[in-house]
Amino acid sequence: MIKIDCLGQICPVPMIQLQKHIHQIQKGEIVLIVTDHSCTLTSIRDFCKGHGFSYESEEVITGVWEVKVCKTN
Repeated sequence: MIKIDCLGQICPVPMIQLQKHIHQIQKGEIVLIVTDHSCTLTSIRDFCKGHGFSYESEEVITGVWEVKVCKTN
């Protein structure tokens, strides 16, 4: 698993980081993004739907989310 700490970073930085790292993992592996920028959730969702990746997000503390993106193809 690759963990990307995007706390304090606004769009499009978290998406750029995800796009950079998603190509470094194999099918079935996960990229974990930690963010405090809520619009990142929408961007990641749209990116995953467009590329056929699975994802899940959880608000781990108020205003901070962990998003797991699994490379499924």
